[in-house]
Amino acid sequence: MGATRKPRLPDGLPTGNQLLDEVNRRLLDELTADPRLSAAALARRVGMSAPAVRERVARLEQAGVIRGYRLDVDPAALGLPVSVWVRLRPTPGSLPRAEQLARQVPEVSECHRVSGEDCLLLRVHVPTIASLEGVLDRFLLYGQTTSSFIVSTPVPPRTPGPGDTTR
Repeated sequence: MGATRKPRLPDGLPTGNQLLDEVNRRLLDELTADPRLSAAALARRVGMSAPAVRERVARLEQAGVIRGYRLDVDPAALGLPVSVWVRLRPTPGSLPRAEQLARQVPEVSECHRVSGEDCLLLRVHVPTIASLEGVLDRFLLYGQTTSSFIVSTPVPPRTPGPGDTTR
């Protein structure tokens, strides 16, 4: 009886968790903390050669584990210190127009389609609490909004992990 083959991407790369050995997890953690690390600096941090690190990072990119590298700009530094999660419950038939509006409103930095009573979850950045009213008024044309001000971020964006599955 032959061994079962592990699923692979078309170019022969392993998929998903098969790529996430301890070394690749450490690479992802280091790149999450500082995406501008050179291959040499990254190699020093994980105890490998720079060519080996470049090859591993390239495989993670090709497999779609690393989707890209992004600039993280502080909205407060741009004069937008108030961050708000806005949930939108659109009226029947207005969801596509609300999504289009979210793409057009510059104060909206994220828009997610979610399950539950609300259909959209928007992250909005404004200069003052009072200025939120103008943004909300634009969305009220398409449904009911509920706002929650972001007070602090005890868990900043990070690379998700499998967690402890023994509990």
